[in-house]
Amino acid sequence: MSDSPTPPAAPPSVRGRGAASNPANRFEHLTLERDADWNPEDDPAPRTQFLRDRSASIINYNDSPDIGFDASVNPYRGCEHGCAYCYARPFHEYLGFSPGLDFETKIMVKENAPELLRAELASAKWKPQVIAMSGVTDCYQPVERRLKLTRRCLEVLAEFRNPVGIVTKNHLVTRDADVLRELAKHHAAVVFISITTLDATLTPKLEPRASLPAMRLRAIEELSAAGVPVGVMVAPVLPAITDHEMPAILAAARKAGARSAGYVVLRLPFAVKNLFEDWVTRHFPDRKEKVFNRIRDLRDGKLNDANFGSRMSGHGIFAEQIERMFDVACRKVGFTPGEMPKLSTAAFRRPGGTQMSLL
Repeated sequence: MSDSPTPPAAPPSVRGRGAASNPANRFEHLTLERDADWNPEDDPAPRTQFLRDRSASIINYNDSPDIGFDASVNPYRGCEHGCAYCYARPFHEYLGFSPGLDFETKIMVKENAPELLRAELASAKWKPQVIAMSGVTDCYQPVERRLKLTRRCLEVLAEFRNPVGIVTKNHLVTRDADVLRELAKHHAAVVFISITTLDATLTPKLEPRASLPAMRLRAIEELSAAGVPVGVMVAPVLPAITDHEMPAILAAARKAGARSAGYVVLRLPFAVKNLFEDWVTRHFPDRKEKVFNRIRDLRDGKLNDANFGSRMSGHGIFAEQIERMFDVACRKVGFTPGEMPKLSTAAFRRPGGTQMSLL
């Protein structure tokens, strides 16, 4: 079903993990594989390892016209949420790991992220602008409850009043409603809760260590009640699996207090194609043909399209149908399609210095 050779059979599921194998790193010549007779019941899910990331800087920059921000902060590399479809999996290959189980079990931790962030914001070279958190991996993955690196980064951003936009699928974000509320007073904070499905039986298979749908809706309620601007991202839209849920997701999010909405269609870069194919084979074997035919309909006959302008939404008749469904569903419940919160740098300040008035 994939653009590259298809394995004879999908590997068995690994409890609590989205991936079931460690495909070869495209940059490495040597790979390690389990024995062919490996039984996951005898050898349970691998434990998560947390490794020190000794990065010397924390603010990353991109020039993609498809992304609504230029600067981002990622306290973690790799993500224990283990989403089967995650487009960020190939980034782990640059670290010498596999995009499969390694991505969700070998988490790189930037222990000095808050200190690096403070130094970079304090520099005269810093041009105040919106910083995105979770631009690659979720900044509220499970270990954040203990390490609090994201919270400490938010405290630095609040100290400088630098605007921040967050995307997460973890209810843990509500822990930091106090800091986000202070930023919101200066039009400097917005949170988007990512909801892929409302089916609580599907989430543990698809996003094994992320919050269940009801908890994500509760996060929208709690953030909204705290005065934090919050929106919903129907992301990713999985053709022939979750696409039909878009109207229900938007309605539930609006009822919970979301003010804006967006969506992103499934992307399958590099090794994610085969990892997602394995996942569909394990969980939806009866509709595998339909799923991948729909994906090809969106991607000009391929399973992935890296071109700017189409990689987030696809193109063709099916992409137009998704867009129309989104627009109609948004208007029905009170969202304005395409309208996103506007954040401001007007209140930015450097502690000990003078406030900078910026638009």
